[in-house]
Amino acid sequence: MTSMTLQQMRDQVRSVVDIDATDISDTVLDNMIGQGFDTIVYSEKRWPFFETSTTFNTVGGTKTYTLASIAGSPDAITQGVREIMSLRNDDHVLEFIGNDNADFIYPLNVTTSGQPWEWSFWNDTVTLYPTPDGAATIYARVMRNPTDFGVGSASGSSPDLPAPFHPILVTYAIAKAYLQQEDPVMAQQYLIQFQTDLDNIGRRYADVPAPQPMVANSRIATRYAVGTGGLRYSSSGGVIW
Repeated sequence: MTSMTLQQMRDQVRSVVDIDATDISDTVLDNMIGQGFDTIVYSEKRWPFFETSTTFNTVGGTKTYTLASIAGSPDAITQGVREIMSLRNDDHVLEFIGNDNADFIYPLNVTTSGQPWEWSFWNDTVTLYPTPDGAATIYARVMRNPTDFGVGSASGSSPDLPAPFHPILVTYAIAKAYLQQEDPVMAQQYLIQFQTDLDNIGRRYADVPAPQPMVANSRIATRYAVGTGGLRYSSSGGVIW
């Protein structure tokens, strides 16, 4: 399947709804398309096509690192980081712990420093435990932000989604266009079709890879101990299949 440009999406919507630019302007239609883009992007927390890797350097005496700083140099991610999946250094994998456990294990009135072994995440900020005692490279697997699409996008640009999602995005915009044209029946039909198509294509992209098994109800504290290490495939908080 070939990708679609923003102009091709506009043309498809107007062709189906049988309208022209005097009925719905490019700006209004681009806003509808952008709403559909965001709906797809945020329907699943860990779309694999947003996965990437980067590194950041610790600073002695500094234990907190924002997503903005992690997305910066030396391996810049221009779209910015959306989620942290896992961290490691040259020696070992850092284990994620909840902030409540971190507060208990590392009280504020006790100063600990050394090579980090654990990390927590709160308010778009990574906290390393214990506090790094010097400069070291941390390797991060992350989910990047999508490139914005819709209002302000060039007519010849394509959405930051795999090509199979493009006609689904058009279906969403058609539903919105029908609603704008005061045809709620057709709008509802296309909205149902959008959700059905998204569910079907989403299963292919959010599924577990064949080589990677899933372990349910494990009592082992860390996923790495059972060899599954792929935090992407734990409870995602996104689309429930």
